[in-house]
Amino acid sequence: MSACLPIETAQPRARRSAQARIVWGPRVVTVGGDAPVRVQSMTNTDTADAIATAIQVKELAQAGSEVVRITVNTPEAAQAVPHVREQLDRMGIDVPLVGDFHYNGHTLLTQYPACAQTLSKYRINPGNVGKGDKHDKQFAQMVEAAIRWDKPVRIGVNWGSLDQELLAQMMDENSRRAQPWQARQVMYEALISSALQSAARAEQLGLAHEQILLSCKVSGVQDLIAVYRELARRTDHALHLGLTEAGMGTKGTVASATALSILLQEGIGDTIRVSLTPQPGESRTQEVVIASEILQSLGLRIFVPSVTACPGCGRTTSTTFQELAKQIDDYLRLQMPLWRKQYPGVEQLKVAVMGCIVNGPGESKHADIGISLPGTGEAPAAPVFIDGEKRLTLRGEGIATEFQALVENYIRDRFGAPA
Repeated sequence: MSACLPIETAQPRARRSAQARIVWGPRVVTVGGDAPVRVQSMTNTDTADAIATAIQVKELAQAGSEVVRITVNTPEAAQAVPHVREQLDRMGIDVPLVGDFHYNGHTLLTQYPACAQTLSKYRINPGNVGKGDKHDKQFAQMVEAAIRWDKPVRIGVNWGSLDQELLAQMMDENSRRAQPWQARQVMYEALISSALQSAARAEQLGLAHEQILLSCKVSGVQDLIAVYRELARRTDHALHLGLTEAGMGTKGTVASATALSILLQEGIGDTIRVSLTPQPGESRTQEVVIASEILQSLGLRIFVPSVTACPGCGRTTSTTFQELAKQIDDYLRLQMPLWRKQYPGVEQLKVAVMGCIVNGPGESKHADIGISLPGTGEAPAAPVFIDGEKRLTLRGEGIATEFQALVENYIRDRFGAPA
């Protein structure tokens, strides 16, 4: 064998950004700096319906969302915010709430101080805070509310609502260049300039540097990568990542995972959201699951035990291993809200559910606990491996139930408090 250097293990690059603090009562969520990349989500209920909104926030938080954004667009919504918080506190849900403001945020934050005080963070879109002479005044009113109540602010620019006056100004400047940029490059620069200029203005008004987070959302994968690479080069503000209007189902999932993974691997991003359009009847929590899976797949966070399962082939014409893998995965996710408190470290668990003798025993040995189900034509026996060793063989109609019981016992014995 020829001599060669060992292959280095791939690791996401670290980015040191300013650290913000998002606070609700005793709960403090740090963002940026050395803090882990945080998962964020957003409700789609009418915030004026405090009960429905609190229920959905609870579902998102239990699915793993560490920050939840709610729309605050009307006086009724602003008045409901404290009631949403009260409902959450009664349910024992301490997740911080972010208020999403557009057009009239300056009025709502001024006229409804209980709303301003209750929220843990404000999202301000500089493209939607007012036109002409009103822009600077209304932006200042929102920042002054954040200073008064000691709240961090995300200045969230979106290419669907970009400040048109700024964009027009930059288009005019571009037309006078000896070698004009392409229109898309001008748009990139307008997004970044809007965020950075707004952040600088907020600091001039007295908002602390570390209390400002930035985002420049677009709906194209390559556009998002280009914009955030440049934004990260030009600022140390904590950055929120997400494709805006990512879409439904497979399209939205793949596009978000592709864009976010590339940026996260480069050390860019401090909070993320997967902005999925829910499929009919699909839970809003799906976007939280996907965001968590992106971070876990990259090795940046661990949220739930991992279940390794083979894709199936001609050796595995039975669907038993598929059904068992889904049953175990669903069960582990369902139990996690309780197990996080009851069994610290359980998210590190690795389970394998394999479908035949080719890779089944090997993958099962690499897992903490694994089972190799019989493939087509194989003996009707399912060896179970625990901590790398074959411990027993399951047979008969109750294999699925027996294996789930073995997983439960393993979790209790390994992660439970000593007797």
